[in-house]
Amino acid sequence: MQYFIPKSAVVFEEEIKKSRFITYLQHTQGLSQAKAFWEQVRALHPQARHHCWAAVAEQPTNSQALGFSDDGEPAGTAGKPMLNALLGSGIGEISAVVVRYYGGILLGTGGLVRAYGNGVQQALALLETQLKIERQFYALVCDYAQVKDILTLCERHDVAVESQDFQEKVRFVLGISSDTLAPFTQDLTERSAGQLRLTLIE
Repeated sequence: MQYFIPKSAVVFEEEIKKSRFITYLQHTQGLSQAKAFWEQVRALHPQARHHCWAAVAEQPTNSQALGFSDDGEPAGTAGKPMLNALLGSGIGEISAVVVRYYGGILLGTGGLVRAYGNGVQQALALLETQLKIERQFYALVCDYAQVKDILTLCERHDVAVESQDFQEKVRFVLGISSDTLAPFTQDLTERSAGQLRLTLIE
């Protein structure tokens, strides 16, 4: 599986009816990292009235890795629109925290939904991303004479060579995506006349 993740952090700030909204986006892997990021932003702004957050903490399709909080705003007016903006982007492993300094003018529920959702969308427009390809790791042991063939196959199938250990034989650790595994294994078997086998590293 492959999806985009944030390459670097982003901060976007705007003022709406005297309330100051500061949106932070950052790469976070897992809900514990997302919550640590929220705590970090909260510590930066101890005087702010609200620190609302939302996270798509793993793959964008993993509904078990979603989280959000309205942090004192009326239910459904902050965390949910923030999360919807993140989900709409299709980006994974991302957290948003929106800090609000209250300016004394009530925005109403519709105004809050727009402010929080739009803040995240504006920040997303500034975000640089990179492609993440999920891979499983496999060990492969071969003779020195087979190294060149293996490296050629890795390049052809976009298999990541994580490490090479040159001892009596050569031991590779390869990162292989699920959609590449079958064609790579088939080519490897044919090229080595069935001598070479991958072993999944648990």
